[in-house]
Amino acid sequence: MRTLVLSFLTILFVASSGCLQEKTKSDSEFPVLKGPYLGQKLPREIPEIFAPGIISNGLPNRDVAMSPDGKEMFFGLHTSDFSYSTILIAKQIDGIWTQPEAAPFATDPRYSFLEPSLSWNGKKLFFLSSMPKDDTENPADEDIWVVEKEDGEWGKPYNLGEPVNSDGSEYYPSLTKDGTIYFTRAAKGERINYIYRSRLVDGKYTAPEKLPEQVNCGTNRFNAYVAPDESYLVIPAIGVKGGFGGVDYYIVFRKKDDSWHEPVNMGPKINSPTGTGWSFYVSLDKKYLFFMAAKGLPIEKQPKSLSLDFFLSLSSIPQNGNSDIYWMESKIIEELRPDKSKIQH
Repeated sequence: MRTLVLSFLTILFVASSGCLQEKTKSDSEFPVLKGPYLGQKLPREIPEIFAPGIISNGLPNRDVAMSPDGKEMFFGLHTSDFSYSTILIAKQIDGIWTQPEAAPFATDPRYSFLEPSLSWNGKKLFFLSSMPKDDTENPADEDIWVVEKEDGEWGKPYNLGEPVNSDGSEYYPSLTKDGTIYFTRAAKGERINYIYRSRLVDGKYTAPEKLPEQVNCGTNRFNAYVAPDESYLVIPAIGVKGGFGGVDYYIVFRKKDDSWHEPVNMGPKINSPTGTGWSFYVSLDKKYLFFMAAKGLPIEKQPKSLSLDFFLSLSSIPQNGNSDIYWMESKIIEELRPDKSKIQH
């Protein structure tokens, strides 16, 4: 019954889209977007919603990745209950951005697809999926999958396999320049997640290493993003002393001896008591950071009174409680960096 009610509300929301100020554009209405980052006005030191009405459109949006030339952007999209999820791709062709579309390898509604991460050369895309690992069609546990670019098009995905994948759940791959993969693992039947690392040696991944307590901080942690030079990790974690009360973003810098500094909360510009986030990314030019956060409407956008029209319009605008993608200048990373002489470059 709950599913039927949600479906009915979804139909109402779509039907009411004519009264929305911010909405997802149809093919005929999609704007002409030129320039980097989907032609969006570049942010400064205060986080702003990325591509409102285009990417941050009221649906649960998260997960950013970019091709080395900046002409392809990838985003995660899912329903509130994760019944359906996919990876969107937007491309810049002849200087103009295409409307985001589901990746050709991420369209089967029976399985989950999220958390894209590109290799440094852009030829391999790693992502989470529940596609079957055997000859059946039944959804499997969450694993890391890979798809390679062939003649400019994405080929058929394959399971990354052991030793990275196990009989538990593996997700949120993040890669360094040399191919080292950082990922999150939850043992079979468990709900506590830990961050692991596996080196790429002679084209094969080594046995994963569970990282120390500075990385696996708090009572639970999710989806670590690693800098391409492996100088730091950004970790969404809960239960870290001094946090804002929910899942906060912490940055952990790596030392030259491969040990780690203590985690540092990334502060009120990114974290807040009402905002929950678990997906982080830094552009390859190191100028901008992207992060997912689920926040409500700011005070200036709150209604004077509640009405059906308000609830209908709320479904297709950012900051309605679903996750949105924010971006800002990346200067905060350098501001939080400890003595640079102790950091691995």
